[in-house]
Amino acid sequence: MGNLIREEDRAIFLAAVCGQTYAQFEHADGSFVVPVDYTIVHNFRAKSMGGISEPFGFILESPQEIIIAWRGSSSTMNWLSNMNATQKKFKYITEECLTHRGFTDIYSSARDEILSVLGTLSPDKTVYVTGHSLGGALATLCAIDIAANSSYSAPRLYTYGSPRVGDPAFAKAFSRYVRRSFRYANLFDAATYVPPTIYKLPRQEKKYYYTHVQTLYSLSFQNGTVELNHVLRSYFAALSKSRPEFTKWLCKENPGFCPVLELTT
Repeated sequence: MGNLIREEDRAIFLAAVCGQTYAQFEHADGSFVVPVDYTIVHNFRAKSMGGISEPFGFILESPQEIIIAWRGSSSTMNWLSNMNATQKKFKYITEECLTHRGFTDIYSSARDEILSVLGTLSPDKTVYVTGHSLGGALATLCAIDIAANSSYSAPRLYTYGSPRVGDPAFAKAFSRYVRRSFRYANLFDAATYVPPTIYKLPRQEKKYYYTHVQTLYSLSFQNGTVELNHVLRSYFAALSKSRPEFTKWLCKENPGFCPVLELTT
């Protein structure tokens, strides 16, 4: 698996990895399907609004690479953090920039744990950071932090249905630090349009500005509802259409690993 060449294959594979972050959260014992050739290095937790620690993802390792996968929203407190769209300074890089307060607080609660684990792994391996929805926002913050503050100066980021994360200065700095970034966004996915480019709280004069990080890879699918236009299995299904044989092989080699492709309306 670590020798995958095609970017389409990598995107399909990492979408399936993202799916397992939801399985980790949903299973009481934190279990999930680990793909062939990979081992679990660490399961990490983070705190959303309310300060409750939750499973938020994991770190996998193969002979060639390391994967850090972040989960999207699965609890009420996760959604409340999504709504906390004022901004704060992103203190992990030297550039002056602002990021979404709710996302940044969640990421910060897991940051030291993740960087500590990375410090024990081989610096010669390629690091992939990935996430869906809220997980895409957290993965974006994680990728730039790793590039700036670890031995892995060239992490590769893959996100699916990610919201905007920071202001134009953050997006500009991100492009300097993270040279390989793949932001997959469905044109009909409402989550990719929030926060708005100009965000203002009611009855307040302060404005916050948001810009997506690069690089955008557009998808176009309509599955009947707002939810089905956003859920991970819809992204997996859309991406799989470009490489059906690879998808068939991936799912066969790793029973239970792939998101369910059947969509109901």
